[in-house]
Amino acid sequence: MNWAILASALLAITGSALGGEAIWLHYIFKPLTTMLVWALVWRAGASPYRKAILAALLLSLCGDVFLMLPMPFGFEAGLASFLIAHLFFLRAFTRDAPLFGRRLPLILLLALSLANLLVLWPGVGAGLQIPVVAYMLCLVAMTAQAVSRGLSLGTVDGKLAAAGGIAFLISDTTLAYNKFHAPVPASALLVLGTYYAALYLIALSVRQKSAIYVQ
Repeated sequence: MNWAILASALLAITGSALGGEAIWLHYIFKPLTTMLVWALVWRAGASPYRKAILAALLLSLCGDVFLMLPMPFGFEAGLASFLIAHLFFLRAFTRDAPLFGRRLPLILLLALSLANLLVLWPGVGAGLQIPVVAYMLCLVAMTAQAVSRGLSLGTVDGKLAAAGGIAFLISDTTLAYNKFHAPVPASALLVLGTYYAALYLIALSVRQKSAIYVQ
């Protein structure tokens, strides 16, 4: 399963990077990679944490598909799907840890994201300003909680999920700069590489968490 996820992710990235006649690789393997990660989580032992992550991954899959559709509907629907996905990730990360139990990650990530937003704001269309701000706040909340939980628990699954949350933030920030500011070199590799790393790390956290839960 792990090798299948890696191969599918590489094909999705290749299709996105090459474009043109190779774009079909992106259209096929981008959602397929997320489906494989979802299947990896599905095979883990049952736990409340797993249930919330499965829902988040399903919404991420919807976001993958929507973002491949024409603008503006595709982007707006994709943004909404991932926004709700982050709420489910946030739900998972509060199952066994208090919300923002460690305040420093939230403060630092909010400051960083607000600084990025100031740079990106001139390129964000009027119709997308409110959705983008709402999405940013959900993304920051999810990432901050993942890091806070990882610091509080000190467990392997906590650290994996924290790393996944940070990778998600890097992916979406790179995507935002590429879309609203200026072209980012090797954007396909940076955006999709960190995105799939995020999903995979969170999936591994579920397997680790479920093993402990079953015991």
